[in-house]
Amino acid sequence: MYESGNGVLQDDAEAVKWYRLAAEQGNTTAQYNLGWMHENGEGVVQDPAEAVKWYRLAAEQVHASAQYNLAVMYHNGEGVLQDYAESAKWYRLAAEQGDAKAQTNLGLMYGRGLGVPVSNVKAHMWANIAAANGYDALLRDVIAENMTSAQIAEAQRLA
Repeated sequence: MYESGNGVLQDDAEAVKWYRLAAEQGNTTAQYNLGWMHENGEGVVQDPAEAVKWYRLAAEQVHASAQYNLAVMYHNGEGVLQDYAESAKWYRLAAEQGDAKAQTNLGLMYGRGLGVPVSNVKAHMWANIAAANGYDALLRDVIAENMTSAQIAEAQRLA
């Protein structure tokens, strides 16, 4: 309520205080929100390493948005050393929960061989799943241009 100013004066620092209390008790939403506040410098000094800490706690408790944000942090080397394999791991976990952004990014990683072996079949599969979840089908279609019809059929079967 403090973060949004719902029923009280908007106060990010006060929101951080309450998020921290809940996060320290294991509340995954509070952990995710606290990570976001640290990543964006809302109510606290911007601190990517602290954001990673809170995202990881929520991600380990299967919070899909935290998994996605943690993957982005590893992908970009924000608050942690850049690690494409670790990024792909967290994208996969979020993607398996239906996060279309994670599905798209995992498809891109397979297409480029970042942290995973290059695989047009897996790239197409994840891009196809993301398209079915409302993301633009452009990535899937671009990947398909470099695939045989048998590979496309295999990717569609896997999807």
